[in-house]
Amino acid sequence: MTATTATTFPTETLPAARVVDAVKVYGSGDTGVRALDGVSVDFPAGRFTAIMGPSGSGKSTLMHCAAGLDTLTEGASYVGDTDLGSLDDRRLTLLRRDRVGFVFQAFNLVPTLTVEENIRLPLDLAGGKGDPEWIDALIDVVGLRDRLRHRPAELSGGQQQRVAVARAFAGRPDVVFADEPTGNLDSRSGGEVLGLLGRTVRRTARTVVMVTHDPVAAAHADEVVFLADGRLVDRMESPTADRVLDRMKAFEVSSGTAATSRTRTEDPA
Repeated sequence: MTATTATTFPTETLPAARVVDAVKVYGSGDTGVRALDGVSVDFPAGRFTAIMGPSGSGKSTLMHCAAGLDTLTEGASYVGDTDLGSLDDRRLTLLRRDRVGFVFQAFNLVPTLTVEENIRLPLDLAGGKGDPEWIDALIDVVGLRDRLRHRPAELSGGQQQRVAVARAFAGRPDVVFADEPTGNLDSRSGGEVLGLLGRTVRRTARTVVMVTHDPVAAAHADEVVFLADGRLVDRMESPTADRVLDRMKAFEVSSGTAATSRTRTEDPA
């Protein structure tokens, strides 16, 4: 389902996040770059969605704008029914703290804190204790029960990313955004983290939106949305690595054909 300006959602089917007619332009005039060009897409609650596309397609820009890390030039971004463009800096900061979780390629753990302290960090910064039963269950989901007193330097890369995943979910956010979360991991550790994200979505009914360039990673999602040249061009339910790879190859062929056509038009010789 693609959101439009006329779309309304019953409360029980409200997407965890969505953008409507999203336009993002970096720079101005002849040097301006249109990173998003009228994208409307929703990210359903309780689902794992991957965003894919060729380099420069706008996938990271889409995630940053949907998460409130960047602002749109035109259009609107929503978390639940909250229009991010209507919030001042303070309220936007509070929304990101309370309703949005983040997992990045660089684990971004605090080296002086233990695993347990890193997991609880968002709650501590917010001045609350959170739900002890939720945190306890989350520790088991990510498999870190025997590492709680360790510090990041004592963990493998895969274990550090599992801490980052647990931290992202600790405050029960409406949606967790993951930007190339396996980019710094080997294939085995990356597979474990991706499986963890999928299990966390299923077991906790949370929502994950992940940017990736890897078809194998995308295959862990419930759905893949594809961008090209700043536009939404396709969606794929129940993806497999082979189907995603075939779709990405089609983009490359299409882009190459378009580039050749432009060259011939501009230079008939």
